[in-house]
Amino acid sequence: MVFFALLVGAELDGLTNLQPRGGCDDPSYPYYFKLRCESCGETSAKTTCVSLDEVVQLPTGKGTANLLQKCKLCSREGSVVVIPGQGTPLTAEQSQKGEMTCLMVFECRGYEPIEFAFGNGWKAESVHGTPFDIDLSEGEFDEYDEKGECPVALSKLQSTFKVVKKQGFHGKTRYV
Repeated sequence: MVFFALLVGAELDGLTNLQPRGGCDDPSYPYYFKLRCESCGETSAKTTCVSLDEVVQLPTGKGTANLLQKCKLCSREGSVVVIPGQGTPLTAEQSQKGEMTCLMVFECRGYEPIEFAFGNGWKAESVHGTPFDIDLSEGEFDEYDEKGECPVALSKLQSTFKVVKKQGFHGKTRYV
């Protein structure tokens, strides 16, 4: 099994705390990405949807996963488990430094996640505290903050999956 952290970044102008609408651990937020088979290297033609609230039993009867899928080319079965509690919103400070933040961690067996697809269901707030619901399907967002009397914007979305290791630290599990 390999652990992959989903890292996201964006250029935030007047916005902070970009995250899924229900927070980083939103059980119903659908993560869309393509999968690459670790056996034959085939990449899925379409994006696959994984969310915390969808749970399936593994065929061995030993445990569960949030996604169980067979490779269309080699028929090897693989699974993905969503690991909550590791994500943080993207802040204005991180954006200004060009940093990315970990949104979620995935435990993958037989597959490697690639090409995360941003979609609807995001939120952020202005630096003046005004909340905004955001659709990232188009890759950018522009609005006017009435409370702060200034424009706010989001652009240059980026994402990547990074291999991370599981570590115990003062009784808590972290992925670094």
